[in-house]
Amino acid sequence: MALPSKVKIVEVSPRDGLQNEKQFIDTATKVELINRLSEAGFPNVEATSFVSPKWVPQMADAAEVMAAIKRQPGTIYSVLAPNMRGFDGALAAGADEVVIFGAASEAFSQANINCSIAESIARFEPVAEAVKAAGLRLRGSISCALGCPYQGEVQPNAVVEVARRFLELGCDEIDVADTIGVGTPLRVERVMKAVTEVVDPARIAGHFHDTYGQSLANILASMQAGISIFHTSVAGLGGCPYAKGATGNVATEDVLYMLHGMGIETGIDLDAVIDIGQWISGHLGRKASSRAGNAIAARKAA
Repeated sequence: MALPSKVKIVEVSPRDGLQNEKQFIDTATKVELINRLSEAGFPNVEATSFVSPKWVPQMADAAEVMAAIKRQPGTIYSVLAPNMRGFDGALAAGADEVVIFGAASEAFSQANINCSIAESIARFEPVAEAVKAAGLRLRGSISCALGCPYQGEVQPNAVVEVARRFLELGCDEIDVADTIGVGTPLRVERVMKAVTEVVDPARIAGHFHDTYGQSLANILASMQAGISIFHTSVAGLGGCPYAKGATGNVATEDVLYMLHGMGIETGIDLDAVIDIGQWISGHLGRKASSRAGNAIAARKAA
């Protein structure tokens, strides 16, 4: 299959990236991160999460963050909302898109939320109905789509089944997420091809963590399977609290460098993103986890 001429990048660092940080990141820094990303041209920014502060203390200031950001026209600002309380917060905050999530692994679902996959998705029915009634976008994220820290391998048909359920709930977009970063290109292509048999490829996104350094290859394999939406995180921020040794999402800078080098359009300013990655990493007191970002930043500084 021919590669896409244009790819949509969903920037997830403000939510998926920062939520794993041990130290609390002040609200002003989160707001500046989102504003700078918006100005760099991202069509979709995953801004925050309306979840219990007891479970994710980093996202306790979700309402304050959403109230303070400077919104760019045409940019989709997404938030996670796992229940009706979260949806009410998202609606009041003016979110454009609400994200719900379910695992493709029965063992993961039981270990983390003490219920089956089917039960976990059924809990999202009132949220999905409310999101659609409010005229907002709904996105469903399938975690552990290529492997699970508890059961190991996950079969493609399990991913397809969750995708089918999300489609029935009215999801506009469905993420196939390699939460622990164990996928390799042929497995990724197999899973993506299986999912595209029930969901229009234009509505599927790839979400890859770079634990084993496979993310760029997995994105290429996904594009070859007809996928043209990907989630990335500036400076490679993030991780997975459930998987020992799991690193962050694939670095936005690396993905942009690859795509632009292949002549694929993103509408995003790579130089601006490199500056953002260096800035937020400095704020967090560590080096950015982006090879392209660090190489270009070093060349600029020389």
